[in-house]
Amino acid sequence: MIKRRAVTAALKALLESTGRPVGLGRMPQAQPPYFILYDVDTSVSGAPFADDNEDISIVYQVTTVSGPDSTVQSSTGSLDQAEFWADKAREAILRRDPATGQWASVLIVAGAKVMCRELETEPGGTSDATDGIISYVQRFRFDLTPA
Repeated sequence: MIKRRAVTAALKALLESTGRPVGLGRMPQAQPPYFILYDVDTSVSGAPFADDNEDISIVYQVTTVSGPDSTVQSSTGSLDQAEFWADKAREAILRRDPATGQWASVLIVAGAKVMCRELETEPGGTSDATDGIISYVQRFRFDLTPA
């Protein structure tokens, strides 16, 4: 059985490789920009507790949050900043090496092999003009099989 917690930890580490902090289901203890990682949906191909060879499909939401720069008075978040970091998240998760076709960023999950990574939906940016916070939502599907 593939441990979902191990997949979440691997994806968190992959997002952290962009240089920004990641919170699991909540904002991290950091100034924006940052990512919030949510486990949205999980499905298995059969009896996951009875068969050690079951595949799993997990959907995660990556919310990119931009915001004011604490060192600049009257600054606010911006759609440009949110899109920049959303692009970085998408690149970390989906980019492939053009020469080999392999994933450019390794997603290491003990006991499992990642078969598929895909952008499931991208609602995009939302803003709250009253507090200067901009967020950008993307959902990714990961299909894994036991290694």
